[in-house]
Amino acid sequence: MIEITPQELQLRLSNTDRTPFLLDVREPAEFEICHITDSVLIPMSKVSESVEDLPRQQPIVVICHHGMRSYMVGAFLEQQGFEDIFNLEGGINAWAQAIDSNMPTY
Repeated sequence: MIEITPQELQLRLSNTDRTPFLLDVREPAEFEICHITDSVLIPMSKVSESVEDLPRQQPIVVICHHGMRSYMVGAFLEQQGFEDIFNLEGGINAWAQAIDSNMPTY
């Protein structure tokens, strides 16, 4: 798993050659407050039952509030054979501070 900064993620999102799949593993109430456009919500507790729904041929960036839950989910996905896994360093909180200052935080 590779740690990716908000700035690196922003660059990857602007590169249309290989857009990453954004997997947000927070809870629905957290996602409702704020999320990155086009991210898909699958709470951490539901990821194991949703593994088959995740793209294996696309990089996956795992997102949570501060980067802890997403790191654990990323490690789990690697154990399931996923190879192109990234963890958003600092989570959605870091994204709001570095990239989208208008994003609500909690």
